[in-house]
Amino acid sequence: MYAVITTGGKQYRVVEGETLEVDRLGDTGTELEFTPLLVADGDDVFATPDKLSGAKVTATVVDQTKGPKINGFTYKNKSNQRRRWGHRSQLAVIEITGISKG
Repeated sequence: MYAVITTGGKQYRVVEGETLEVDRLGDTGTELEFTPLLVADGDDVFATPDKLSGAKVTATVVDQTKGPKINGFTYKNKSNQRRRWGHRSQLAVIEITGISKG
């Protein structure tokens, strides 16, 4: 059984017991609840709003971490204009604890 959830503007295919990194959601140990976009159980696929009315995916925040460093550089020719910038995303490691069809 798997589900497709959305968080932080991205969609993730999740299975019970899986850990994944998503945008920072809460403190370590926080219980989260997602409403799935799709739930698949063997040959049955639930994707319409009436079939997904009671479905939910539960998860817990296991850890807080940072993403990879992203370096950028802007440059304009012949004008001595240059700028360096960098960014590291704040991420939460979550573990999927349960998927229910409702």
